[in-house]
Amino acid sequence: MAAPAYRHICYLRATPQRVWHALTNPDESGRYWGHRNVSTWQVGARWEHQRADGSGVADVFGVVETADRPDLLVTTWSGPGEERPAGPSRVTFELRSHRDLTRLTVTHENLADEAERADVEAGWSAVLSNLKTYLETGHPLPQDPWTMP
Repeated sequence: MAAPAYRHICYLRATPQRVWHALTNPDESGRYWGHRNVSTWQVGARWEHQRADGSGVADVFGVVETADRPDLLVTTWSGPGEERPAGPSRVTFELRSHRDLTRLTVTHENLADEAERADVEAGWSAVLSNLKTYLETGHPLPQDPWTMP
């Protein structure tokens, strides 16, 4: 049986270059995600999902597997001390331009089980809603959407 995966598609009123920058720039990602995505974004480089509180603590980290700016970014995804028999999960960001819009497809695969898939679904839905609002208005949502019950 294949490992569970989650896929989310959203449409943003922004260029692929702008969306890429928001995903990969530490200061911008910290504004709408609550974590700063830190890396050189070169294939083989480490990336870290550092708390935006200035502590430098990375709650998630991985390796950049593909970086084809501004169309495709693929990273592995692991928590501290996480050892998975099937290896880390993988996140793919696909960006496609159409006139004034970008279609962003996020696929998170090689998840451990359905419980992890449900957690990932809740997390990505919140983060991508906040990203869309941030890019289209210049401000993130007024509350962190991932804290909603």
